[in-house]
Amino acid sequence: MESIQATKQRFGIIGNDAKLNRAIEKAIQVAPTDISVLVTGESGVGKESIPKIIHQLSHRKHGKYIAVNCGAIPEGTIDSELFGHEKGAFTGATQTRSGYFEVADGGTIFLDEVGELPLTTQVRLLRVLENGEFLKVGSSQVQKTNVRIVAATNVNMFDAIKKEKFREDLYYRLSTVEIHLPPLRDRKEDIHLLFRKFASDFALKYKMPTIKLTDEAIVLLLKFRWSGNVRQLRNVAEQISVLEQNRTISASVLQNYLPTGGTNLPAVINNSKAESDFSNEREILYKVLFDMKNDLNDLKKLTMELMKNGNDQDVQKQNEGLIQKIYGGEDDDETIEDLEVLSIGEKSADNFESSVEPQDKYHFAEEIEEEETLSLHDKELELIKKSLERHDGKRKLAAAELGISERTLYRKIKQFDL
Repeated sequence: MESIQATKQRFGIIGNDAKLNRAIEKAIQVAPTDISVLVTGESGVGKESIPKIIHQLSHRKHGKYIAVNCGAIPEGTIDSELFGHEKGAFTGATQTRSGYFEVADGGTIFLDEVGELPLTTQVRLLRVLENGEFLKVGSSQVQKTNVRIVAATNVNMFDAIKKEKFREDLYYRLSTVEIHLPPLRDRKEDIHLLFRKFASDFALKYKMPTIKLTDEAIVLLLKFRWSGNVRQLRNVAEQISVLEQNRTISASVLQNYLPTGGTNLPAVINNSKAESDFSNEREILYKVLFDMKNDLNDLKKLTMELMKNGNDQDVQKQNEGLIQKIYGGEDDDETIEDLEVLSIGEKSADNFESSVEPQDKYHFAEEIEEEETLSLHDKELELIKKSLERHDGKRKLAAAELGISERTLYRKIKQFDL
């Protein structure tokens, strides 16, 4: 078995971090087998190196190695790219095409950004993983392939599964062995080492002296968060190598090439927590609204009771709990006095009310309610009558006031027999 150090030299991997060494060790151990591997880690950590190690150290090293960026292929064509298509399968399919799984038979396929695969493609991929079978787009003939699949993603797969964007069965099929690459901020001892390697490479590439960092610049380099990881560090090293005339780089010069707000401080935002808080606030708001609705219904009920029974003390005592619930008052007497104002049956309201019996009062409320619910027919008839009376029977003027045509008014007059 090849050593970790020899593997790093062979594949150009820089760093001595324990987590990085463990990831490489796992890649070396699984390489001779055919089990599926899922490489996880943030964008820019160098996940593409692991599939190359696995392929080159396996018995498939003489077969094809195909790397596919699943996030870069449009959803409508990814099935055709991976599995091929028959002539005439869709518009533009002028000839039969072999997909990556057919071409890489006997070799290795690296599916980068596998978390971006559409759900329909995930079903096809699951079938390949389970029994090596696939169908070309537009074909009913089952084909067999013997490929090893190594996948990589920077997506939190458990969140994707929870949101139903990734199949749980496919995840467990892909991640028979999971290899995690640590972010650059967790490899502090490797940051300056990597920077020096990149600076040396660019000095050779652009035929100029190698840049060097002062002690203060090295401290700043190590404090920076490097959210873009190795890719971002390499980009910064290239910019400085090309643009700076002075080959000794101070902290103030280095700072100009680092984005603001990139210090190595905890700054994790839990999106799921934010969504959960929003959901909780919405539930509280709904509860408040429902409680208000119930309080209004209780108030209507209490008001009708008082209207029916007037200023009956027994009724007020029976509804003391309801009164307190609606008004939240601590003084029962004050609360009852407030509600007595609502009662049409209050004896001291005015002389007319004092002379009406309780049942008459309720009947009077019914009459008010009936008057408020007049039909549209009666209202229409009343308005037409008033308008005709106001204009001494002149239909033209009445129609103009009512906002209808004279012909419509004439038809209404005949309809109502005016």
